[in-house]
Amino acid sequence: MSDSPTEVTYLLAPARRGEADAVDRLFPLIYDELKRIARAQMQRERPDHTLQPTALVHEAYLKLVRQSDASYDDRTHFFRVAAQAIRRILIDQSPARRPLLAHKHPLNDDPAQSKAAEPDYHALDRAMKGLAREHPECTAVVELRYYAGLSECEVAQTLNLGLRTVQRHWKFARAWLQREMNASTTSTIAKPSHVR
Repeated sequence: MSDSPTEVTYLLAPARRGEADAVDRLFPLIYDELKRIARAQMQRERPDHTLQPTALVHEAYLKLVRQSDASYDDRTHFFRVAAQAIRRILIDQSPARRPLLAHKHPLNDDPAQSKAAEPDYHALDRAMKGLAREHPECTAVVELRYYAGLSECEVAQTLNLGLRTVQRHWKFARAWLQREMNASTTSTIAKPSHVR
């Protein structure tokens, strides 16, 4: 993360209030990081996806600075929220006809395998909400590792946690989310077609 942490933190509040100068100064400081997050997300998308990383960054940025009720503790919190905003945009863009079994291992560490099959973002989003309720400490790791594309070392540094703690949370969260997504898929498939 190459921007100035102090300057980003300082500009977040006035940018959110719509102060044009702050918005203009903030965007170049966070653009590269938002673009990296968007690229990490787009690697998991189908190759013919119509949304490009640059458009994803701009849409996410507009959402973030227009949230009048949002308050960011610091730049780390801002980038976690940015990863969530990018996730929401991708969920909103995903076709309703997406097959529920499209992706068996959505949280694979290998981007090539993650790219091979498109994740069911709706099932993943439901599972993430459950994880946030039951294991919030793991949710932060997933947001930064999977959605923001940070390495385990970067996540540890960002959250001020030990590397082994991050690795444990990441391993647990992947298994937990996969179990929840599989249970969700199984229950959806098991329902008769006339039951919604």
